[in-house]
Amino acid sequence: MSRRIVGPFNRVEGDLEIKLDIEQGSVKAAWVNSPLYRGFEQILGGRDPRDALVYTPRICGICSVSQSMAAAIALAEAGSVEPPLNGRLMRNLVLGVENVADHFTHFYLFFMPDFARPVYADEPWHLEVVKRFKAVEGAASREVLPVRAAFMHIMGTLAGHWPHTLGLQPGGTTHSIDGAAQVRVLASLATFRRFLETRMFGDRLESVTALSSKGELDAWRQREPAATSDFGFFLKLADALSLDTMGRATDRFLSYGAYALDDAFLFKQGVHAQGNDFAFDAAGITEDSSSGWFAPSDGPRHPSRGVTMPDAEAKDAYTWCKAPRLAGQVVEVGALARQVVDDHPLIRDLVQGSGGNVANRVIARLIEIARVVQALEAWAKRITPHEPFFVDAPALANAEGVGLIEAARGSLGHWLSVKNGRISNYQIVAPTTWNFSPRDAAGVPGACEQALVGAPVRDGEIEPVAVQHIVRSFDPCMVCTVH
Repeated sequence: MSRRIVGPFNRVEGDLEIKLDIEQGSVKAAWVNSPLYRGFEQILGGRDPRDALVYTPRICGICSVSQSMAAAIALAEAGSVEPPLNGRLMRNLVLGVENVADHFTHFYLFFMPDFARPVYADEPWHLEVVKRFKAVEGAASREVLPVRAAFMHIMGTLAGHWPHTLGLQPGGTTHSIDGAAQVRVLASLATFRRFLETRMFGDRLESVTALSSKGELDAWRQREPAATSDFGFFLKLADALSLDTMGRATDRFLSYGAYALDDAFLFKQGVHAQGNDFAFDAAGITEDSSSGWFAPSDGPRHPSRGVTMPDAEAKDAYTWCKAPRLAGQVVEVGALARQVVDDHPLIRDLVQGSGGNVANRVIARLIEIARVVQALEAWAKRITPHEPFFVDAPALANAEGVGLIEAARGSLGHWLSVKNGRISNYQIVAPTTWNFSPRDAAGVPGACEQALVGAPVRDGEIEPVAVQHIVRSFDPCMVCTVH
């Protein structure tokens, strides 16, 4: 058996390294290290509760709206505030735009460039991948960056600026729009849809989201222009490299529910495990810090009573990440989890056949792009200019609140406690904290650590490409992981 440390990883938000035990050409065990401590829990302690709206978006530069929204919802719950319809629509719009942009960027600029690596030079498709997806130099980079920039103009129209917008508030959004701005948003969405339908999918979004089984997907991908679309090309690569056999973790999926509106979620809340659906109970969430560089906290704690006190000398620790668990179990979060919990027929069929794996995570992410863009169009049309977008929220003296949302990478939670008008405790459990969790007190590895077991390692590989595919299939955001 040999031991190898892979990292730092490129095309990952933040710092990440992974220790691997390798035996007979495959990974025997893995330990995921998030090596950069941030300390936002300490930064927020003792501050005015409204300061969370300023500080938490700066946890991350690519999913700052997600942090803003979780903080705003926690403050809204603590103050018993309900935004008007326009405010709720705007919240979903800005979060949806950020999440779609993250998925879009991940596919074209983070994930697909790995197939242009020299290790695949002998594959018949390699030259085509290099021309289309090679980092910086490929045709896709030149195409998608302007498309993404134009799509993100929606954020400026709806939220004033991005990242770190201050427009999201407990009572809705302070940035209202008129009819002309509404038309500009719809025009930007139409332009983005056009790229998706001509280049990413080669088909109408409605046709893509209507696919209901692996058999239908296999038949669809054979037809032009879907066959030569970027999604179709990915499916060809997934078959050639058997990506559906790589990166299977727990097959236990969690979603807090995404895009609440009209007393329902666009994507349902719940847990799916081994073919069964279960209700989600937030009381079952705990964080175990036994493998992290943290001071002892007397066993796993619910985040509302969580303690985040760094201790760089902690015994047997190997990461700055805690180990979240739901009812004591490891769960996977993200687009795949959301689509499984929401019972999308294609994603359910894929997971039933091969579980959570590299191919299915990417497919779910792209299906989610198609679904959310259609929802964005509907929400933008529902806005009523000149109606209220915001109601004022009271100052908090003594209160508690929780903000549970779905960021691009999965389930994000903020837990807030206020005493005498000041934050007494603020705890954050981010999506990558769930997925890149270390071992808990019982020695059970987190989702990514489990997914890496069995990954093939080619002779002479220093940075195994299968490990890269598995890690990137989760789209990790390490700066959120360590808060």
